[in-house]
Amino acid sequence: MKKLEVIFRPEKLEDLKDLMNEKEMYGMTVTMVSGCGHQRGRKVMYRGTEVSINLLPKVKVEIVLPDSKLKEMLPAIMDAIKTGNVGDGKLFIYECLEAYRVRTGETGDEIL
Repeated sequence: MKKLEVIFRPEKLEDLKDLMNEKEMYGMTVTMVSGCGHQRGRKVMYRGTEVSINLLPKVKVEIVLPDSKLKEMLPAIMDAIKTGNVGDGKLFIYECLEAYRVRTGETGDEIL
């Protein structure tokens, strides 16, 4: 199993949710976060003073997939969240050694 951690623009969340439903993959955890990377924020005028806002709103989605779905889902996820502009986000892949369904004690890909 692989765990994907995808950090991207909040306005692309619905596109990712639509993709996941289309691919019949229903498990995800969504967290609203703030951060910056090469984009380094932006400058805005506030009451006549220029203010630097270097932590921008982002969404972090965590998804656990069976290894067999990884090659199919990676390009689809990147297409769903991409705008082509700086600040589109990052996608990290982690090895997931085991997973358990708490209610029943089941384990492995079957619980996904």
